[in-house]
Amino acid sequence: MADRVTVIGWDGSPLTEAARSALGAATLVAGAAHHLALPEVPPLAERIRLGSVALAARRIAGHRGTAVVLADGDPGFFGVVRTLRAPEFGLEVEVVPGVSSVAAAFARAGMPWDDAQVVVAHPRTLRRAVNVCRAHAKVAVLTSPGAGPAELGLLLAGVHRTFVICEELGTEREQVSVVTSDNAPDHTWRDPNVVIVIGGPVSAAEDGGWIAGRDPGTGPRGWVQPDEAYGEGAALGEGETELLRAAQLARLGPRVGDLVWDIGCGSGAFAVEAARAGAAVIAVDRDPAACARTDAAARRYGVQLQVVHGSAPHVLEDLPEPDVVRVGGGGAAVVSAVADRRPQRIVAHAATRDAAELVGRDLTEHGYRVECALLQSVELDTRAWRETERNVAFLLSGVLSDRPVIR
Repeated sequence: MADRVTVIGWDGSPLTEAARSALGAATLVAGAAHHLALPEVPPLAERIRLGSVALAARRIAGHRGTAVVLADGDPGFFGVVRTLRAPEFGLEVEVVPGVSSVAAAFARAGMPWDDAQVVVAHPRTLRRAVNVCRAHAKVAVLTSPGAGPAELGLLLAGVHRTFVICEELGTEREQVSVVTSDNAPDHTWRDPNVVIVIGGPVSAAEDGGWIAGRDPGTGPRGWVQPDEAYGEGAALGEGETELLRAAQLARLGPRVGDLVWDIGCGSGAFAVEAARAGAAVIAVDRDPAACARTDAAARRYGVQLQVVHGSAPHVLEDLPEPDVVRVGGGGAAVVSAVADRRPQRIVAHAATRDAAELVGRDLTEHGYRVECALLQSVELDTRAWRETERNVAFLLSGVLSDRPVIR
């Protein structure tokens, strides 16, 4: 095992005295090509070009001497420190951090970033990174080859965002560009780069708030709001009542990185509440007035969502792949079209047992494990404890158990 392992973060500025001292004593140096070309690297030291960090860690673990690993920015922030400290390698490391590429990108843009979401995009996680960009007003994306600004722009089709693209930060070839998301695919961007994605109102308080990223405490308390909070005076549909919405949210469990379809969004009540949970939401309705109410509700609660006017199932063909879906209208035909897209979970409701059986049978034929509950809510006047309103609905949920969860 290496006698000593030092991880040095490099942000393009001159190395600190501590970094120069560690590097001068190294008998093994690992890093990217531009790191290994630094004049401070000892000429007689063994050099490892960093590709797989795990492979480099094995080499370092077997090295007898002093090892240094060079990395861009802060190596403890989505960097190599996590891999090097993994139990299978048994390495104890000292870290000399540099300015992270995210901090540098926001500095170049002249923007605060305590209210930003930070995500890593590579081909396996690109879709979830895009969903965060859909759902949040300020996101920094650490990109990778095959999951860069062009791919982000393509997958954000239909959603307007501004991209601040910072290429090769800390080098002589550093460049900062501002483009709209729909124009990003028209360019070739140099790696490495960081993309700041901006869209919609930023909700942090003027004093910077109290927590980094999205403040979970904004807006009124409660997973769901009273029916009168939505609809702008119009009655909510049968599938939008407060307790049914609460059950739908509990069954679907929307979360950050998910894309939720709300088909037959009506007043926008469910769509807004899924967005408040941090998920990206596409709300669909064939009624222009419903689309307008949903858009107004989203603005009122300060959440980001995309409203699509059209009739299901045809309008669903061009939408990006969902993780979970609420079917608020359209019956078994829409449920069947949704199941063909293989979301992890689907919820629907029915007013009669026959309709519920039809939906449940279709979900089962598509390979979903189906649960059905008869939900009855009774509103009481607490002054006289008399019943004022009763709502009854069959709640169906389908879970696709053979689909792995992407983390």
